[in-house]
Amino acid sequence: MDTLGGSFWQDLIGQEIVLDLSSPYVVLGRLVMVHPDSLELTGIDAHDLRDTQTTREKYVLDCRRHGIRPNRERAWVNLREVVSVSRLADVVVD
Repeated sequence: MDTLGGSFWQDLIGQEIVLDLSSPYVVLGRLVMVHPDSLELTGIDAHDLRDTQTTREKYVLDCRRHGIRPNRERAWVNLREVVSVSRLADVVVD
């Protein structure tokens, strides 16, 4: 992830994003700052997929339809854990 250009991250600042992690977590929140080794987000929903039988895709789709339900005010996510990133607004709702 650290090989992505600075303009990529600048375009996402202030946006609600979805982070798929290498662990069984999905993190949703508003990106406020990019640090050399982490992403700083506010209004975070850090969801452990082991706690439910819902798939990652269904959980993210539910957040797209109904909004993020924060369980953390602020968090820093290690860039090494991030598998993919997308804007919540880009999640396709059928």
